Amino acid sequence: MDNRFDDLRPYTDEELPAAMERIAADGNFPAIASFIFPDRPLEEVRSLVCGIRGTYNLQTQVMMPLTERIIDTTTDGFTYSGTDMLRHGEPYLFIGNHRDIMLDSTLLQYVLLTNGHDSSEITFGSNLMSSTLLVDIGKSNKMFKVVRGGNIKDFYRNSMHLSEYLRHTLTEKRSSVWIAQRNGRTKDGNDVTDKGIINMFCMSCKENKVKALAELHIVPLAVSYEWEPCDILKTLELYASRFGAYVKKKGEDLNSILTGISQPKGRVHMEFCPFVTEDELSRVSDTSRNEYYNIVARIIDRRLWKAFRLYPNNFIAHDLLHHECRFSDNYTKAQKEAFRQRMMLLEQFKDYDMSVLMEIFLRIYATPVDNKEQVSGI
Repeated sequence: MDNRFDDLRPYTDEELPAAMERIAADGNFPAIASFIFPDRPLEEVRSLVCGIRGTYNLQTQVMMPLTERIIDTTTDGFTYSGTDMLRHGEPYLFIGNHRDIMLDSTLLQYVLLTNGHDSSEITFGSNLMSSTLLVDIGKSNKMFKVVRGGNIKDFYRNSMHLSEYLRHTLTEKRSSVWIAQRNGRTKDGNDVTDKGIINMFCMSCKENKVKALAELHIVPLAVSYEWEPCDILKTLELYASRFGAYVKKKGEDLNSILTGISQPKGRVHMEFCPFVTEDELSRVSDTSRNEYYNIVARIIDRRLWKAFRLYPNNFIAHDLLHHECRFSDNYTKAQKEAFRQRMMLLEQFKDYDMSVLMEIFLRIYATPVDNKEQVSGI
């Protein structure tokens, strides 16, 4: 077995039973079990988990019911499109606009398994590995570690190692991968691909920058939530960032995970965008490496912006932000009032400049309207 990537990779099926035993014995297991299977006795769920012997069984027997429960209890419907482009047995690098820490990739796994595809591996930031429980849950669900932090030398070494792992996973293991278009979630509503991510992909194939990306089979993946996950939390973080470097509080990532899962999301849509083809990569290859990475990032952005599904909230926010009624045909008075009520939750934060808070909140929802207008009109 290739052990070059033991520090990054998910658990194997042979390692999974021990992880299931640890999860079932954890003090948080009763709360997890009651959320996923509210109508089943605790010991029955514990027995189910302890009997799981492979990732496929875990994802179909536990994660699929969990995802369906989230969809049923916190959304007004989940839809998806573009799966007809995916070939069975073909690995893809799904580059997603990242709006929710867990749900974006969780919904992808649900769609892939529902349509008879293998699930993908998923990036798992080292900053989220805050407990043995989270590590076991993540690595049992095909998550692999992305190392955060460190000095410049560490950053280069970790980026190269990650690039090699991604290429190994896609071309040798023949497994698909989901990765965010940039480090961390989109918090301001502006889904922009970091050209550094494109650079990282190419580090493991420096001799041919077209081949470096073409053989990864890049598929931009757009997810759109009617109600932005953690919109209030994102607003507060962006506010704090305007007045200095933002420092996360202890337990903040876990709070965001739980909020994202439990918060009402309205309608949710996922769209698999057209592949980034070898032909279009070749057409822009006669450029410097830096410009090449930038052009590819913009290709991905345009696909994601075009695929992003706008909801009434996006149009309402745009009109409120710009003090106009330009998009009033796209929403009702009741929808506008519901959006205002959501925004008024910010008034509990008395020590903040309310006009700045509300501007940030509105831009989270309004920016996708501007982006979509750039690529397709509205």
